[in-house]
Amino acid sequence: MSTTESMKVGGAGAMLRVLRQSFRLSLLHRFVTIARQDGLIRATAKARGFLSMQWRGSSHTVLRDASSGAQGETQYLHGIWQQLAQGEAFHVSTPTQSADHRFVAIIGDLNLPQCRKYRVEQLAHFWQARGVSCEYAHYEDLPRVTRLLSQATHVTEYRLPSTPLTEMLRYEARRLRLPIIYDIDDPLFSVSAYETYGNMTALTPWLKQHFLAEAPKYLSMMNGADMITVSTPGLAQHTALYSARPIHVRRNYADEATLTAGARALALRGEDDGVFRVAFASGSQGHEVDFAEIAEAMEEFVTAAPNRRLLLLGHIDQSALPKALSQRTEAVPFSTYDDYLAALARANCAVMPLADDAFNQCKSAVRVIDASAVSVPSIVSSVGDLAQMIAPGETGHVARAPGDWLNHLNTLAKDPAKTAQMGKAARQALESRWSGAGTAQIVDQDILDWVHG
Repeated sequence: MSTTESMKVGGAGAMLRVLRQSFRLSLLHRFVTIARQDGLIRATAKARGFLSMQWRGSSHTVLRDASSGAQGETQYLHGIWQQLAQGEAFHVSTPTQSADHRFVAIIGDLNLPQCRKYRVEQLAHFWQARGVSCEYAHYEDLPRVTRLLSQATHVTEYRLPSTPLTEMLRYEARRLRLPIIYDIDDPLFSVSAYETYGNMTALTPWLKQHFLAEAPKYLSMMNGADMITVSTPGLAQHTALYSARPIHVRRNYADEATLTAGARALALRGEDDGVFRVAFASGSQGHEVDFAEIAEAMEEFVTAAPNRRLLLLGHIDQSALPKALSQRTEAVPFSTYDDYLAALARANCAVMPLADDAFNQCKSAVRVIDASAVSVPSIVSSVGDLAQMIAPGETGHVARAPGDWLNHLNTLAKDPAKTAQMGKAARQALESRWSGAGTAQIVDQDILDWVHG
């Protein structure tokens, strides 16, 4: 074979390798997740970079040999199972949870930073603080996942749809006779919630269809678990429409890392420059629909005095704002959690509107936690779980009617010193009531009993 022919064959082989690695179901799912979180442009840019690394042979994958890809991943445990079965050692005679020491393995989708922080890392710290060993792994990290399952007495699956890969891992957990909790913090299983969710209008039609197609896969995993845990009472009620499994609430809370990061951001806050800033934060695409709930009130408030500003944090399309409001707006792009808190600490108050729909009725109060961590009082919607963390008039305000937003903003702007004291009270309430103790407002007793017995 000539050098030219060899180069052609090698190029064709490289192309096949790239295509085989790139069109795995798990990677397509990751692309969709990034597109929803960061936008289609960013997702496309990441995909382009990944393809480039694949062509050079330098990208990181779960398996790099010829068995990589969907088939190799979903058969990862088959050889072990065959050997155990042939040696008549497939079944576990004594459940590991009969041991005195408890070990919770969390297997989840760790791609979304906020979700990872509040539902995975926070849960690990929660159990560790109670003398329970706990480690976590991304579900595609098969060597780590299988190691954790072999050590575990209990398993928590987080935000996983039913796929050949996740079903294989579930099968292994059942082989080991491990009790399983399924944890979720959005109604990803609910077609009825998706179809009335205003934020879906920010997505392309094919992305929307993808999420609708995925909903039954999430429900299938949920209904195969022994117990379901969710982040809010509203989500628990909605989940009960779809599942007869026991459903319990584990709210997000301010862990030590959050309180420390908040204190660090406060220490970096500069001198008061006389500007009254109102923060609106968005960690994902599509929240223009929520902001539209208060856009008119915000424009009237900000333009009423020259020292007032709207502070936009994260993903928000500033071009959608009224021109007069846009000219009085400061925008900070999506960044790290520490940078986000540092920017949020510059605000005098934070606003958290939510359109009233089934999806938002399941929302947790993580934005209230963030604001309170940097001593910023919040004005929140009555939709979802946000109002549960507000002591009206003491740590913030609840807007129960459209006119309340402007009234509360004017009240806070009228006395900035009192507003600052309200922010300090919000931080104190966060530390005393929402900082991770295993109390009833944070975690149902049944969840503690599930592990401790």
